[in-house]
Amino acid sequence: MFVIENRQEKSLSQFFAWLGKERSALITFVCSDRGKPYLNVIARHAPKALNILDRTHIAAKMNKAIDEVRAQETRALKRLTPGTKVILTHARWCLLKRPEHLTENQAIKLKDLLSYNLKSLRAYLLKEEFQLFWEYVSPAWAEQFMDPWCKKVMRSRLESIKKIARMIRVHKPPILNWFAARDEISLGAVERLNNTLKASIRTS
Repeated sequence: MFVIENRQEKSLSQFFAWLGKERSALITFVCSDRGKPYLNVIARHAPKALNILDRTHIAAKMNKAIDEVRAQETRALKRLTPGTKVILTHARWCLLKRPEHLTENQAIKLKDLLSYNLKSLRAYLLKEEFQLFWEYVSPAWAEQFMDPWCKKVMRSRLESIKKIARMIRVHKPPILNWFAARDEISLGAVERLNNTLKASIRTS
């Protein structure tokens, strides 16, 4: 494992200096986020590598967008009905967790929420619909799913989610590269490492 303090190009280049030119030239896949320092350093030091936009990065951005919608809607509902308990109270993790990871109480809460016409629920359903993207085998079919999904989001009035659709459109090639690498390397290991590191940071 190689750890640096920041995301600057100078710092990121230290990894490739440590790895050496010969070994860097042998890299076939790189998994990163969409930050320009990452993309620039990878292109410079591992030009033959297929760059894959980290799936967990997209999921994190999606969850952040949904949480923004929920927080804004909660504040708006509180202003409309002062002194009344808002249905979205204590609903954060119901909307952010994968359905299979919900506790029994959270699953019941989510079921109740789904009976309301809320912006937060529309955002949640768009997020869950995008999970189907990762189930495709062919990048061509995945792209045919991605494009209509982005169009649907852009027609919504959910600005936070629209930002995600714009990001996906801009970074379409490295996102679709995920399918080329899926059968070659275990991206699940990358995701588990990301989750472990994030948990360690939170604990610290």
